Amino acid sequence: MAHGGTQAALAGHATHAGHHHEPQSFWRRYIFSTDHKIIAIQYLLTSLVMAAVGGFLAMLMRVQLGWPGRQWPLLEALMPNAFKGGRMDPDFYYGAVTMHGTIMVFFFLTTALSGGFANFLIPLQIGARDMAFPVLNMISYWLFPVAIVFALASFFVQGGAPGSGWTAYPPLSDREPLGQTLWLISVFILMLAFLAGGINYITTTLNLRTKGMSMSRLPLTVWTLFVTALVGLFAFPALMAAALMLIFDRVGGTHFFDPAGGGDPILWQHLFWFFGHPEVYIVILPAMGIVSEVLATHARKPVFGYRYMVGSTLAIAGLSFIVWGHHMFASGMSPTLGSMFMATTLAIAIPSAVKTFNWLATIYRSKMRFTTAALYAVGFVSLFITGGLTGIILGNPSTDLYFHDTYFVVGHFHFIMGAAALFGVFAGLYHWFPKMFGRMMNERLGKIHFWLTFLGIYGTFFPMHFLGTAGMPRRIYSWEAYQFLGDVATLNHIISISAFVLGAAQLIFAFNLFYSMFRGPKAERNPWQANTLEWWAPSPPPHGNWDEAEPVVYRWPYEYSPKYAPEGVDHIPQWLPEPAVATAGRDGAGAR
Repeated sequence: MAHGGTQAALAGHATHAGHHHEPQSFWRRYIFSTDHKIIAIQYLLTSLVMAAVGGFLAMLMRVQLGWPGRQWPLLEALMPNAFKGGRMDPDFYYGAVTMHGTIMVFFFLTTALSGGFANFLIPLQIGARDMAFPVLNMISYWLFPVAIVFALASFFVQGGAPGSGWTAYPPLSDREPLGQTLWLISVFILMLAFLAGGINYITTTLNLRTKGMSMSRLPLTVWTLFVTALVGLFAFPALMAAALMLIFDRVGGTHFFDPAGGGDPILWQHLFWFFGHPEVYIVILPAMGIVSEVLATHARKPVFGYRYMVGSTLAIAGLSFIVWGHHMFASGMSPTLGSMFMATTLAIAIPSAVKTFNWLATIYRSKMRFTTAALYAVGFVSLFITGGLTGIILGNPSTDLYFHDTYFVVGHFHFIMGAAALFGVFAGLYHWFPKMFGRMMNERLGKIHFWLTFLGIYGTFFPMHFLGTAGMPRRIYSWEAYQFLGDVATLNHIISISAFVLGAAQLIFAFNLFYSMFRGPKAERNPWQANTLEWWAPSPPPHGNWDEAEPVVYRWPYEYSPKYAPEGVDHIPQWLPEPAVATAGRDGAGAR
């Protein structure tokens, strides 16, 4: 390859024959699109809107929990159905608790990671032009807003949103108003959308990899998204079946979960948590893949222990299906069975620790570029360690019986699933924003956003462990009756103020995101000097991804700072052939 061709290849420019697509109308291109990149952006933007809704509900909850006895006449004027006599209505509060958890788990984190990033990255990183089933991909997205309509409609029907929590335990959920039925329909439709997407991701990864892209050369992002799709194929049907059974109980006269008719409410818990604990990893595994990719790219080092990272992903996926019982230690479970679930729960900490130590080894003695994306990736590791350590405590039946249904669980859950996964989303957005939109986000605003978010999360969720240790229960409308436990008031004030800081920080992100889409500096094809195939495509990639021929893969994706590279070259992209590597240093390619 000529020196000019080498420089173009390192920068991400193609050198082969073209591939063209017919022009499309606005509606066909941007609304009812079958292009995986447009569908990815639709998923991401819709999930971010839902995150704003879920976050707003959280702010209302913290208003009540921060100062439960205070009247809020301004809020009553703005939301007369939610605030009565200046104070938040208890029924609205419990509906907000339910919908906050539902929105953040299902409509934000799961859809942003397993809908948005999966759609965008899988075809690009394996060298495909689109998903295996583009029409099914479009349908899977449009089921998402249908599910949203059913979920949000529960606020506007008689009785309001259900107050049974995002876990919807019977017999309470069997007796809730109409909003509970709408919630169940919404969840069923959303699970159907996830199944359709998962089938696409698995088929695409197995069948549409470009020449040279073996499974051992897949980026860890694709590995985690692929394994997540496999987990979803087995986990989502359990919740779909449970939701359908509960709908029949509510409107069809059956008694699957109603003890008054011979049903068993514990059956719901088994079905829900057989889905629910794999769901934790359906959210966290894609975030782990994103963090692995971002850390390697910005640390300018190969991912430490690539094969062990893949193996730990597979181990986590397998073990996730045999740990669900640790959510049910307080349900009257046999001590023998509880001990077995304790063993599997502690076992799943091992592959999680493998990933953690491999991330730390990747960072160790690296030439880290502390971009906003890198800060969020490092912050993810911090949050994952904090949440993981408290998870070991809850995985032991003897300690869980005390901490169960206290604020200790709320703090743990938000660290490990909420905050850590959120940081994975932010790391991915800041990292791949140039590829998605062809423009750069503002780094200064990004770093302000990071520090306010990082400090806000620790200020919000870390004190919850102290409240839980003191014995303050979760899902309570007011803590005034629990002041004998200690200085509950001060801790709740700190938590609420920190939550407001955390919420305000997201306004900075929203401005940065939407301003940068249209006015940000134009991005190069490969602004981070990364190795994976999406950076070989134009920014943003055209319909069909590759403006010319599909790329050919010659190596694994993490050849950063290789010893054999010519002087001035700190990365060898997957698309660069061996002869080009030998001449790369002489024309200055790759030194940018």
